[in-house]
Amino acid sequence: MHANETETDAALVRRLLAAQFPAWADLPVEPVRSHGTVNAIYRLGPDLAVRLPRVEGGSKDVATEHRWLPHLAEYLPFPVPAPLAQGVPGEGYPWSWSVCRWIDGDNPAAGSGGAGLAADVAEFVLALRRADTTGAPPAYRSEPLAARDAATRDALEALHGVIDTKAAATAWSDALRAPAPRGPAVWVHGDLQPGNVLVSGGRLGAVIDFGCMGLADPSVDLLAGWYLLSAGARRLFRTEVRADAADWARGRGWALSVALMELSYYRTSNPVMAATARHVIGEILEEAG
Repeated sequence: MHANETETDAALVRRLLAAQFPAWADLPVEPVRSHGTVNAIYRLGPDLAVRLPRVEGGSKDVATEHRWLPHLAEYLPFPVPAPLAQGVPGEGYPWSWSVCRWIDGDNPAAGSGGAGLAADVAEFVLALRRADTTGAPPAYRSEPLAARDAATRDALEALHGVIDTKAAATAWSDALRAPAPRGPAVWVHGDLQPGNVLVSGGRLGAVIDFGCMGLADPSVDLLAGWYLLSAGARRLFRTEVRADAADWARGRGWALSVALMELSYYRTSNPVMAATARHVIGEILEEAG
């Protein structure tokens, strides 16, 4: 998926474990089929998972997750990953890596969530916003929407002939006119899309992959409405999360900007991610008429 991606396999995981965490070295290791873009995931025995960042940027998330996930878990009503160990470069692998608890569940299809998932995601978002922010880092998506204008328009330019770029540009311009947030930055997950949540029976089971977490405009997490939920459930989510018109407009802008960049970048290298991005763009343009 990335030009500078580091290749991994189960044999590498076994070597890393033997060298750094020998207590786990005899457990079976199995690659997990995943469309994730940051980490390669390996199941370690029945209860653990090994996460190997694909590129250097992902390795920087390891220390952040180990520092802050236990703090956030105290506030959250749904399970999140429990980091157990931080690995260091070795055995030919160049980045930091981690071992955490395995959490069962399935990734939902884009836009498939109903009322139950909408209520659960709203509960998660509101709880996360209440978490103590003392000393917290800025989120990966902590900038104002306007700071993304050039990169978003570059993505639009790359997608000529792939989507209705004229309509998408109009929707983006509309989002840029939304009023700025009135309150302070809060904790956000920053990437509430299908690959980062687990569901069971249509309800939220867990939220995973907190690599984008930190302090930001709370509307960043509203992108979940377009990535995870059906149109009807999206309206319920907006009510439950108490988003006013300005919040919702910025949230729509975040969803559109992220989806345009994802579709541009992953159109040929990650079909599932690209299909999700197409869905989000389509939903936003349909809302815009």
